[in-house]
Amino acid sequence: MILLEPHNVIIQTTLTEKFAKPSSVDVQFVDYDGVRFHLSTPERKTLLLLSMHIRCWDELVQYGALDVLQREYGSLLQPTAEPDYNVSLSIDLDQIPASNEDRESFITSLALFKRNALAAPFEHAFASQKGLDSAGTGSGDLMQIHYRDEEAIYIQASNDRVTVIFSTIFREETDRIYGKVFLQEFVDARRQPSIQNAPQVLYSNRDPPLEIRHLPNLRNSDDMGYVTFVLFPRHFANPSNASATISHIQLFRDYLHYHIKCSKAYMHSRMRHRVAEFQKVLNRAKTEVATTEKKTVSGRTMVSR
Repeated sequence: MILLEPHNVIIQTTLTEKFAKPSSVDVQFVDYDGVRFHLSTPERKTLLLLSMHIRCWDELVQYGALDVLQREYGSLLQPTAEPDYNVSLSIDLDQIPASNEDRESFITSLALFKRNALAAPFEHAFASQKGLDSAGTGSGDLMQIHYRDEEAIYIQASNDRVTVIFSTIFREETDRIYGKVFLQEFVDARRQPSIQNAPQVLYSNRDPPLEIRHLPNLRNSDDMGYVTFVLFPRHFANPSNASATISHIQLFRDYLHYHIKCSKAYMHSRMRHRVAEFQKVLNRAKTEVATTEKKTVSGRTMVSR
Protein backbone atom coordinates (compact mmCIF):
# COMPACT_ATOMS: atom_id res chain seq x y z
CA MET A 1 0.00 0.00 0.00
CA ILE A 2 1.06 3.58 -0.65
CA LEU A 3 2.03 5.65 2.40
CA LEU A 4 1.22 9.35 2.30
CA GLU A 5 4.05 11.76 3.04
CA PRO A 6 3.71 13.98 6.15
CA HIS A 7 5.15 17.06 4.40
CA ASN A 8 3.36 19.34 1.97
CA VAL A 9 4.66 18.77 -1.56
CA ILE A 10 3.54 22.17 -2.87
CA ILE A 11 5.49 23.98 -0.15
CA GLN A 12 8.52 21.78 -0.80
CA THR A 13 8.59 22.23 -4.59
CA THR A 14 7.78 25.96 -4.51
CA LEU A 15 10.44 26.75 -1.92
CA THR A 16 12.99 24.66 -3.81
CA GLU A 17 12.35 26.73 -6.94
CA LYS A 18 12.38 30.07 -5.13
CA PHE A 19 15.54 29.25 -3.19
CA ALA A 20 17.30 28.46 -6.49
CA LYS A 21 15.91 31.52 -8.31
CA PRO A 22 14.11 34.15 -6.20
CA SER A 23 11.04 35.68 -7.81
CA SER A 24 7.64 37.02 -6.86
CA VAL A 25 5.08 34.43 -5.81
CA ASP A 26 1.48 34.43 -4.58
CA VAL A 27 0.10 30.91 -4.18
CA GLN A 28 -2.92 29.76 -2.18
CA PHE A 29 -3.64 26.05 -1.78
CA VAL A 30 -5.43 23.58 0.46
CA ASP A 31 -3.87 20.52 2.08
CA TYR A 32 -5.50 17.44 3.60
CA ASP A 33 -8.16 18.13 6.23
CA GLY A 34 -9.06 21.49 4.67
CA VAL A 35 -5.93 23.28 5.96
CA ARG A 36 -5.32 26.47 3.91
CA PHE A 37 -1.88 27.84 3.06
CA HIS A 38 -0.69 31.08 1.51
CA LEU A 39 2.86 31.47 0.21
CA SER A 40 3.66 34.99 -0.98
CA THR A 41 6.27 37.75 -1.30
CA PRO A 42 4.40 40.80 0.06
CA GLU A 43 7.46 43.07 0.40
CA ARG A 44 10.30 41.84 -1.81
CA LYS A 45 11.33 38.83 -3.86
CA THR A 46 13.79 37.54 -1.26
CA LEU A 47 11.33 37.60 1.66
CA LEU A 48 8.75 34.81 1.65
CA LEU A 49 5.72 34.71 3.93
CA LEU A 50 4.19 31.27 4.62
CA SER A 51 0.82 31.40 6.40
CA MET A 52 -1.50 28.61 7.54
CA HIS A 53 -5.15 28.47 8.56
CA ILE A 54 -6.34 25.39 10.44
CA ARG A 55 -9.82 25.17 11.93
CA CYS A 56 -8.68 23.61 15.23
CA TRP A 57 -6.00 26.25 15.88
CA ASP A 58 -7.43 27.41 19.22
CA GLU A 59 -7.43 23.84 20.52
CA LEU A 60 -3.86 23.31 19.31
CA VAL A 61 -2.70 26.48 21.05
CA GLN A 62 -4.31 25.22 24.25
CA TYR A 63 -2.15 22.08 24.03
CA GLY A 64 1.13 23.88 23.28
CA ALA A 65 1.25 24.38 19.50
CA LEU A 66 2.98 27.77 19.77
CA ASP A 67 5.73 26.27 21.93
CA VAL A 68 6.33 23.48 19.39
CA LEU A 69 6.44 25.92 16.47
CA GLN A 70 8.77 28.24 18.39
CA ARG A 71 11.07 25.30 19.05
CA GLU A 72 11.05 24.20 15.42
CA TYR A 73 11.23 27.59 13.64
CA GLY A 74 12.61 30.05 16.17
CA SER A 75 12.79 33.60 14.81
CA LEU A 76 10.91 32.61 11.63
CA LEU A 77 7.66 32.47 13.63
CA GLN A 78 5.89 35.82 13.38
CA PRO A 79 4.24 37.37 16.46
CA THR A 80 1.26 38.43 14.32
CA ALA A 81 -0.22 36.20 11.62
CA GLU A 82 -1.34 37.32 8.18
CA PRO A 83 -5.02 38.40 8.08
CA ASP A 84 -7.44 35.46 7.68
CA TYR A 85 -4.71 33.02 8.80
CA ASN A 86 -3.72 31.63 12.19
CA VAL A 87 0.07 31.57 12.04
CA SER A 88 2.81 32.83 9.71
CA LEU A 89 6.50 32.19 9.05
CA SER A 90 8.82 34.78 7.50
CA ILE A 91 11.64 33.28 5.40
CA ASP A 92 14.53 35.51 4.32
CA LEU A 93 16.23 33.98 1.27
CA ASP A 94 19.42 35.91 2.07
CA GLN A 95 19.83 33.87 5.26
CA ILE A 96 19.10 30.33 4.05
CA PRO A 97 21.75 27.59 4.57
CA ALA A 98 24.52 27.52 1.98
CA SER A 99 25.09 23.75 1.66
CA ASN A 100 22.65 21.69 -0.39
CA GLU A 101 22.10 19.16 2.39
CA ASP A 102 21.29 21.80 5.01
CA ARG A 103 19.08 23.64 2.52
CA GLU A 104 17.04 20.50 1.74
CA SER A 105 16.65 19.81 5.46
CA PHE A 106 15.49 23.40 6.00
CA ILE A 107 12.93 23.13 3.17
CA THR A 108 11.62 19.83 4.56
CA SER A 109 11.15 21.37 8.00
CA LEU A 110 9.10 24.19 6.44
CA ALA A 111 7.02 21.68 4.47
CA LEU A 112 6.19 20.02 7.82
CA PHE A 113 4.46 23.19 9.01
CA LYS A 114 1.06 21.57 9.53
CA ARG A 115 2.52 18.36 10.91
CA ASN A 116 4.48 20.23 13.58
CA ALA A 117 1.44 22.24 14.64
CA LEU A 118 -0.68 19.07 14.98
CA ALA A 119 2.13 17.37 16.91
CA ALA A 120 1.50 19.49 20.02
CA PRO A 121 -1.32 17.45 21.62
CA PHE A 122 0.52 14.19 20.92
CA GLU A 123 3.71 15.45 22.54
CA HIS A 124 1.63 16.71 25.47
CA ALA A 125 0.05 13.25 25.85
CA PHE A 126 3.43 11.48 25.70
CA ALA A 127 4.83 13.76 28.41
CA SER A 128 1.70 13.25 30.54
CA GLN A 129 2.02 9.46 30.22
CA LYS A 130 5.55 9.56 31.61
CA GLY A 131 4.37 11.57 34.61
CA LEU A 132 1.44 9.23 35.22
CA ASP A 133 3.76 6.23 34.88
CA SER A 134 5.91 7.61 37.69
CA ALA A 135 2.82 8.07 39.85
CA GLY A 136 1.64 4.55 38.95
CA THR A 137 -2.01 5.43 38.45
CA GLY A 138 -4.47 7.96 37.04
CA SER A 139 -5.44 9.33 33.65
CA GLY A 140 -4.70 12.58 31.90
CA ASP A 141 -7.10 15.06 30.42
CA LEU A 142 -9.08 14.02 27.36
CA MET A 143 -7.88 16.28 24.53
CA GLN A 144 -10.21 17.00 21.62
CA ILE A 145 -9.00 18.23 18.23
CA HIS A 146 -11.88 19.04 15.88
CA TYR A 147 -9.80 19.15 12.73
CA ARG A 148 -12.70 18.46 10.31
CA ASP A 149 -16.41 19.19 10.14
CA GLU A 150 -18.16 16.61 12.36
CA GLU A 151 -14.89 14.68 12.82
CA ALA A 152 -12.32 14.87 15.60
CA ILE A 153 -9.27 13.27 17.18
CA TYR A 154 -9.45 12.37 20.87
CA ILE A 155 -6.21 11.80 22.81
CA GLN A 156 -5.88 10.67 26.40
CA ALA A 157 -2.87 9.54 28.40
CA SER A 158 -2.93 6.98 31.20
CA ASN A 159 -0.24 5.43 33.35
CA ASP A 160 0.57 2.64 30.86
CA ARG A 161 -0.63 3.90 27.44
CA VAL A 162 -1.85 6.73 25.25
CA THR A 163 -5.21 6.22 23.55
CA VAL A 164 -5.92 7.98 20.25
CA ILE A 165 -9.46 7.84 18.82
CA PHE A 166 -10.46 9.01 15.34
CA SER A 167 -14.08 9.71 14.53
CA THR A 168 -14.75 9.50 10.81
CA ILE A 169 -17.85 9.79 8.65
CA PHE A 170 -18.52 7.32 5.83
CA ARG A 171 -20.73 9.18 3.40
CA GLU A 172 -21.74 6.11 1.40
CA GLU A 173 -22.79 2.57 2.27
CA THR A 174 -19.98 1.13 0.14
CA ASP A 175 -17.44 3.26 2.06
CA ARG A 176 -18.57 1.67 5.32
CA ILE A 177 -18.11 -1.81 3.85
CA TYR A 178 -14.69 -1.02 2.41
CA GLY A 179 -13.66 0.68 5.65
CA LYS A 180 -14.67 -2.30 7.76
CA VAL A 181 -12.74 -4.72 5.54
CA PHE A 182 -9.75 -2.40 5.43
CA LEU A 183 -9.63 -1.97 9.22
CA GLN A 184 -10.02 -5.71 9.73
CA GLU A 185 -6.76 -6.06 7.82
CA PHE A 186 -5.07 -4.00 10.53
CA VAL A 187 -6.26 -6.48 13.16
CA ASP A 188 -5.25 -9.53 11.12
CA ALA A 189 -1.87 -8.12 10.10
CA ARG A 190 -0.91 -7.54 13.73
CA ARG A 191 -1.00 -11.31 14.29
CA GLN A 192 2.12 -11.68 12.19
CA PRO A 193 5.22 -12.16 14.38
CA SER A 194 7.15 -9.45 12.56
CA ILE A 195 4.72 -6.64 13.49
CA GLN A 196 3.24 -7.74 16.78
CA ASN A 197 4.77 -4.64 18.38
CA ALA A 198 2.55 -2.40 16.25
CA PRO A 199 -0.18 -0.39 18.05
CA GLN A 200 -3.44 -2.16 18.75
CA VAL A 201 -6.28 -1.04 16.47
CA LEU A 202 -9.97 -1.25 17.39
CA TYR A 203 -12.94 -0.29 15.25
CA SER A 204 -16.52 0.40 16.25
CA ASN A 205 -19.44 1.49 14.10
CA ARG A 206 -22.10 3.87 15.40
CA ASP A 207 -21.35 3.39 19.13
CA PRO A 208 -18.52 5.60 20.50
CA PRO A 209 -15.74 3.95 22.54
CA LEU A 210 -16.06 4.05 26.32
CA GLU A 211 -13.34 6.68 26.66
CA ILE A 212 -15.47 9.34 24.91
CA ARG A 213 -19.01 8.04 25.42
CA HIS A 214 -19.67 10.64 28.12
CA LEU A 215 -19.02 13.57 25.77
CA PRO A 216 -22.06 15.56 24.58
CA ASN A 217 -23.08 16.03 20.96
CA LEU A 218 -21.52 12.80 19.67
CA ARG A 219 -23.22 11.45 16.57
CA ASN A 220 -24.82 8.05 16.98
CA SER A 221 -25.63 7.09 13.40
CA ASP A 222 -24.73 4.34 10.96
CA ASP A 223 -22.45 6.58 8.90
CA MET A 224 -20.15 7.30 11.86
CA GLY A 225 -17.18 5.10 12.70
CA TYR A 226 -14.60 5.22 15.49
CA VAL A 227 -11.04 3.94 15.16
CA THR A 228 -8.98 3.53 18.33
CA PHE A 229 -5.18 3.27 18.49
CA VAL A 230 -3.53 2.12 21.69
CA LEU A 231 0.03 3.47 21.90
CA PHE A 232 2.34 1.93 24.47
CA PRO A 233 5.53 3.53 25.82
CA ARG A 234 7.67 1.60 23.32
CA HIS A 235 6.02 3.56 20.51
CA PHE A 236 7.30 6.89 21.86
CA ALA A 237 10.16 5.86 24.14
CA ASN A 238 12.76 7.96 22.31
CA PRO A 239 12.47 11.13 20.20
CA SER A 240 12.87 9.34 16.85
CA ASN A 241 10.13 6.80 17.63
CA ALA A 242 7.85 9.52 18.97
CA SER A 243 8.37 11.67 15.87
CA ALA A 244 7.65 8.77 13.49
CA THR A 245 4.56 7.76 15.49
CA ILE A 246 3.15 11.30 15.38
CA SER A 247 3.80 11.65 11.63
CA HIS A 248 2.11 8.35 10.79
CA ILE A 249 -0.90 8.57 13.08
CA GLN A 250 -1.76 12.11 11.96
CA LEU A 251 -2.28 10.86 8.42
CA PHE A 252 -4.42 7.85 9.34
CA ARG A 253 -7.75 9.39 8.40
CA ASP A 254 -6.46 10.53 5.01
CA TYR A 255 -4.70 7.19 4.54
CA LEU A 256 -7.93 5.28 5.23
CA HIS A 257 -10.14 7.28 2.87
CA TYR A 258 -7.44 7.47 0.21
CA HIS A 259 -7.26 3.69 0.00
CA ILE A 260 -11.05 3.35 0.10
CA LYS A 261 -11.23 5.58 -2.99
CA CYS A 262 -8.40 3.62 -4.65
CA SER A 263 -10.19 0.33 -3.94
CA LYS A 264 -13.43 1.66 -5.42
CA ALA A 265 -11.62 2.94 -8.50
CA TYR A 266 -9.94 -0.45 -8.96
CA MET A 267 -13.26 -2.30 -8.62
CA HIS A 268 -14.89 0.02 -11.15
CA SER A 269 -12.06 -0.51 -13.64
CA ARG A 270 -12.37 -4.29 -13.25
CA MET A 271 -16.14 -4.13 -13.79
CA ARG A 272 -15.71 -2.00 -16.90
CA HIS A 273 -13.14 -4.49 -18.22
CA ARG A 274 -15.48 -7.43 -17.52
CA VAL A 275 -18.39 -5.71 -19.27
CA ALA A 276 -16.18 -5.04 -22.28
CA GLU A 277 -15.21 -8.73 -22.41
CA PHE A 278 -18.87 -9.81 -22.21
CA GLN A 279 -19.69 -7.39 -25.01
CA LYS A 280 -17.05 -9.02 -27.19
CA VAL A 281 -18.56 -12.47 -26.50
CA LEU A 282 -22.02 -11.24 -27.42
CA ASN A 283 -20.73 -9.68 -30.62
CA ARG A 284 -19.08 -12.96 -31.62
CA ALA A 285 -22.32 -14.83 -30.92
CA LYS A 286 -24.35 -12.86 -33.49
CA THR A 287 -25.32 -15.00 -36.51
CA GLU A 288 -25.04 -13.69 -40.05
CA VAL A 289 -28.25 -13.73 -42.08
CA ALA A 290 -27.73 -15.40 -45.49
CA THR A 291 -29.30 -13.62 -48.42
CA THR A 292 -29.88 -15.04 -51.94
CA GLU A 293 -30.90 -13.31 -55.12
CA LYS A 294 -33.14 -14.85 -57.78
CA LYS A 295 -34.24 -13.45 -61.11
CA THR A 296 -37.55 -14.00 -62.81
CA VAL A 297 -38.06 -14.66 -66.52
CA SER A 298 -38.90 -11.00 -67.00
CA GLY A 299 -35.57 -9.97 -65.44
CA ARG A 300 -36.81 -8.83 -62.00
CA THR A 301 -34.61 -9.53 -58.96
CA MET A 302 -36.04 -11.24 -55.87
CA VAL A 303 -34.13 -11.27 -52.55
CA SER A 304 -34.86 -13.99 -50.01
CA ARG A 305 -33.65 -14.10 -46.41
